Formats: sequence, structure tokens, C-alpha cells
Amino acid sequence: MTRAQPAWYEIRVAGALDDRWATWFNGLQVSGHGDETVIRGLLPDQPALHGLLTRVRDLGLDLICVRRLEMEGTGSDS
Repeated sequence: MTRAQPAWYEIRVAGALDDRWATWFNGLQVSGHGDETVIRGLLPDQPALHGLLTRVRDLGLDLICVRRLEMEGTGSDS
């Protein structure tokens, strides 16, 4: 089992949300791109990711994709 480490994530959902939703998503970056919304930011661990996905579900948004992004400045794949 590996130790929980922070990781950057990008979650794309169908529907247009604007940056006013950032507070509801714990300060993550929320930006609309046409008929999709991108929620992006650093999450401390997997339980935080699951909590974010629960919020997406609770809003009734259709999940398009979840990507773990390369940590900024590390040069390693995540």
C-alpha cells in the first residue's frame, strides 16, 4: 500500500458551471468550456477525490472524465 500523497486532478462534467461554484467545490478552479465544465485542483488524497465525485453526483452532473495530472514541477508521470 502506498502512502497517500496530494495529486492534481481534472474532472470534466457535462453542463455549464461558472467560477461561482468554486466555493462549493472547496476552492478548486471551476471553469466553463462550452457545454462542459472543468474542475481542477490539488487534492490531498483519494478520499478527497471521492468526496469531490460525490458532489458531482449530488449535483446530478454527467461525469465525462477524471484525469490525474502530472504534479507541477516534478517531471514525473502520475
